Amino acid sequence: MQPVVFIARLVGPLFVVLGLGCLINQTVYADMIGQAILVPVVIYLSGLMSFLAGVAMLNGYHAWTPDWRIIITILGWRLVIAGIIRIMLPTAAAVAAISIYSEGYAIAIAGIIVLVIGGFLSFKGYRAATT
Repeated sequence: MQPVVFIARLVGPLFVVLGLGCLINQTVYADMIGQAILVPVVIYLSGLMSFLAGVAMLNGYHAWTPDWRIIITILGWRLVIAGIIRIMLPTAAAVAAISIYSEGYAIAIAGIIVLVIGGFLSFKGYRAATT
């Protein structure tokens, strides 16, 4: 199995569940975000996890191909950059989270985007086994 397919099989279902969680429990997610940004160690630990996940993805696949696989590369770099920001600039990350998630519809939009990406990656990852 190609590493990009393996990554899609891991990330796809996770994103589907995260997206559905955001859409079903918008108030709970808003409360969790509101509480998390008040605790610097949570921002720092989420930065460590984001950075590690991004580096792992990029070690598995990091080509700028003109097809669906570029999503894996973009997600990997996005996670690395988010991790760096949270580790090095936790206050700026908290301010950004406040400004982004202060709007009531932001969690719903994020949920839809994550759900669509997760569904697409799941389809591509698990479809590869049958072709």
